[in-house]
Amino acid sequence: MLKEKLENFKIILASGSPRRQQFFIDLDLDFEIRLKQIEEIYPDHLKAHEITDYLAILKANAFEGELFENEILVTSDTIVWHKNKALGKPKDYDDAFQILKTLSNETHEVITSVCFKTIKKTTVFNEITKVTFSNLSDDSIHYYLKNYKPFDKAGAYGIQDWIGFIGVSKIEGSYTNVMGMPTNKVFNYLLNLNK
Repeated sequence: MLKEKLENFKIILASGSPRRQQFFIDLDLDFEIRLKQIEEIYPDHLKAHEITDYLAILKANAFEGELFENEILVTSDTIVWHKNKALGKPKDYDDAFQILKTLSNETHEVITSVCFKTIKKTTVFNEITKVTFSNLSDDSIHYYLKNYKPFDKAGAYGIQDWIGFIGVSKIEGSYTNVMGMPTNKVFNYLLNLNK
């Protein structure tokens, strides 16, 4: 459906995330991957979606002056926001353990921002999903970390993993957003281009 709609455009996904790449495949999009190393540093005063908006735009701006007329660059960023603090990817095993202990028996927000950049304009939007974990025992956290090694994931977990099956008691909002991209919003944005 989107393929025909976007036949005059070239979609570029600037993400090394296997999950985001799979979403684009599952949305039936023709796209190419272009990657740049970006230092993901943001000003301390930014909070919640301001952080992900800033980083998604930062990633897109790295391609300034490199896009052609018909190209649409897509970048995104995801954080876990809990107790007024951004939880990114864990530094190591112990950090991952502490993060999951903090999320246990609590509700947190997963915030993803997506940026679309063309040579004419830059558009960014974000999605917020509330995720509630039941009580996670130390044993279940250790089991998860040893067997699934979620050290490349914001908040030290993937909702599609074992921990999501046994630990998530409630979710309010987009499920795919928790995996790193609000696919319904991305689909609708691309579908309504040029309207």
